[in-house]
Amino acid sequence: MTAFKPTIVPSEVDDIITAIRQIQEESGKLPSERDLADLLNVKRHQLRKALDAMRRAGDLQPIRARRAPTAMPKYGEELVRVTNPIEVMELRLIMEPGLARLASLRASAFEIARIMEAATTPENASSGQIDLTFHLAIVGAARNHLASEFYKMLRQVGVDARMKIARTAEPTCPKRIAQRDAEHRLIAEAISQRDPEAAETAMRAHLLSVQKQITERSNAGAFAA
Repeated sequence: MTAFKPTIVPSEVDDIITAIRQIQEESGKLPSERDLADLLNVKRHQLRKALDAMRRAGDLQPIRARRAPTAMPKYGEELVRVTNPIEVMELRLIMEPGLARLASLRASAFEIARIMEAATTPENASSGQIDLTFHLAIVGAARNHLASEFYKMLRQVGVDARMKIARTAEPTCPKRIAQRDAEHRLIAEAISQRDPEAAETAMRAHLLSVQKQITERSNAGAFAA
């Protein structure tokens, strides 16, 4: 960690936030809360107010609960039984372009960096998990808690094993992953440029591409049966 020393002794929340951001820029990460309070020469309760404000603004990751709720909760048998992947995609097409638009207007610098990072699938990574991480990052950056919870439900229903049709497992073909990453990067770049129209358009185009693949696999499965 760099030997950062603030030029003034911060006593107000805004001053502490400014000092914390300087440490982030110089070090890339923050020390523990205790060490940070010592480094800035502030009381722990003052530091916590500043950190809470940064978390609300999306500049810091939220604190992990000791017993964190399941990120993707399970839903009832009936909900899974009455729907199918094509219906799931129809709802995603209704929701996600609008959420991408909101993300382009509301995302913090930290959230944009997370979206940009998740737009490319690392070598040997689970392509399905990276895809989910990317889309959840956008939904989170849209700052609509109700939409976020509904989206998690929608994705869980969509990946349920009982709903899978002919070969709808996560893509493993390098060509397909490269295509998806290119589509993801277009969305991420539009969000980073604060361009709501481009973000909405790029997300819709991406989801239409996914919908086309699901429909083709569904038809192939029907003919095979």
